[in-house]
Amino acid sequence: MLTLNLDNEFTNKRIIVTGASKGLGAEICKALAFRGAKIAMFSRSKIKMNELKKFMKNSSNHISIKVDLLKLNSISLAVKKAKKFLKEIDIIIHVAGGGYGLKDSLIKISDLKTLFQINLGAAVEINKLVVEDKKKNKSLKLIHVGSIASNEAVGSVGYNVVKSALAAYVRSLGKELYNKKVLVTGILPGGFIAKGNAMERLKKRNIIAYKKFIQSRLPRGVMGKADEIIPMLLFLCSKHSEMMGGCLIPMDAGEGRSYQI
Repeated sequence: MLTLNLDNEFTNKRIIVTGASKGLGAEICKALAFRGAKIAMFSRSKIKMNELKKFMKNSSNHISIKVDLLKLNSISLAVKKAKKFLKEIDIIIHVAGGGYGLKDSLIKISDLKTLFQINLGAAVEINKLVVEDKKKNKSLKLIHVGSIASNEAVGSVGYNVVKSALAAYVRSLGKELYNKKVLVTGILPGGFIAKGNAMERLKKRNIIAYKKFIQSRLPRGVMGKADEIIPMLLFLCSKHSEMMGGCLIPMDAGEGRSYQI
């Protein structure tokens, strides 16, 4: 009989996590470290990552790598450092992303390019560098954190566009790489709160807007939390997810209002 025990899946697994210094990225790093993984953390803030390491089990098993995901040379250098430290890579979790406050309806092309790079381009480049160097019979999992904005216009124009592109990328790449032992998946969260993420910033900046979001968008009347998302990420990282290639899993607590056809 099949048993699902995600706590025993990650001993000595070598993992890259982007957006690791705060929010969901920091939470998944702690969860994976607790389960014995070795992690290369990518973020703009090495100070925050080093602070996070203090709360991660076996801190010497992890490395903080400062990277500017808007610059290809910075990404390339970060991946080289991760490979040197981890030796091999089993899993990449792409958490980095966001709207960067670029909310103009008639968004400038330069701003749209920025959003594309941080939400999609960086993941594309990291995946390329790692997959090209993968041993033929080695398995690799690529997990992407998207948004329900990929299916409906809930965010700004720019954010909706780039998250839709990310979803198309995951679906397409998952199909193309399945027979090369590369499993490409993703999740589509709705609103949730975690230390340092956009929803926490909204709560601090405008509590009225925060409460209105909960009342108008969330059927259960409760803001989601990062630790409710962690189990699904662990599942996608595990051996039990082999049928999930190219799949994007909504995790929006009923917030979404679109049908997937």
